[in-house]
Amino acid sequence: MSAAPGHTRLLRPEKLLFLPGASGDIRFWQPVADLLTCPAAKVHLGWPGFGPTPPDSRVHGIEDLATRVIVEIHGPTALIAQSMGGVIALLAAMTKPECITHLVLTATSGGMDMASFGAQDWRPAFIAANPSFPPWFATYRHDLTPRLPSLAMPTLLLWGDADPISPVEVGRRLATLLPHAALHIVPGGDHLLANSMAPAVAPLIDTHLAQTA
Repeated sequence: MSAAPGHTRLLRPEKLLFLPGASGDIRFWQPVADLLTCPAAKVHLGWPGFGPTPPDSRVHGIEDLATRVIVEIHGPTALIAQSMGGVIALLAAMTKPECITHLVLTATSGGMDMASFGAQDWRPAFIAANPSFPPWFATYRHDLTPRLPSLAMPTLLLWGDADPISPVEVGRRLATLLPHAALHIVPGGDHLLANSMAPAVAPLIDTHLAQTA
């Protein structure tokens, strides 16, 4: 794999940043992290105002969450992200592509219009169940597809074939837009497969993180 123009290709991550979805649950990726053999440091982030992380008056949108990820990126870093976290990971990778060695995206929209894929709209029920969460996350509509081909780092896309929120066709579309992406479909996997099927998911991520070209 050749490096993107103007960037030196970083081969091994020194840090793994685990990003949750809209639940903000910093424990979401723990079952996978516990099984990974990659020696990089493991850091689990939460989202201010979501789940157990206290609100922050400086956070007003998805871009502000991406900024919180970006400040954690100081060297060769892999981003491992679930659902809404996948959009944030992509924004961070677009800002600091020279530092991102690998991407792992699970069950995300990737900044695409999910209605066009026949996806179930989970937001009304989620907002009703979590009235204290900031409402702006549900109105994010920026189309990231024109910028996705610029991301040259190896990307693993993990999808379940039983996920109505992010159907497999979303993963297939992202695989065509990201130049070095591989899609793995987990049989029986639903939207939370990265947590509930950790023994199946962790070896896939370990293999991906060992990829150097």
